[in-house]
Amino acid sequence: MSAGLLEWTDPRDDIEVGVLMANGRLAPRRFQSRTEAEAWACPEEGDQVVEYNTICSCDA
Repeated sequence: MSAGLLEWTDPRDDIEVGVLMANGRLAPRRFQSRTEAEAWACPEEGDQVVEYNTICSCDA
């Protein structure tokens, strides 16, 4: 591989972790890990930790 070129990665493997809040919207922040998202979420209020692909998702 020549200098300056990046190795190709499959965008379908670009998975992020988020929190789907009880109101049906994703939490307005990014999480570094599933553990961090689980610590932030309030499952007793209906929050769910989710994993999603940023390339294949769309914001509504």
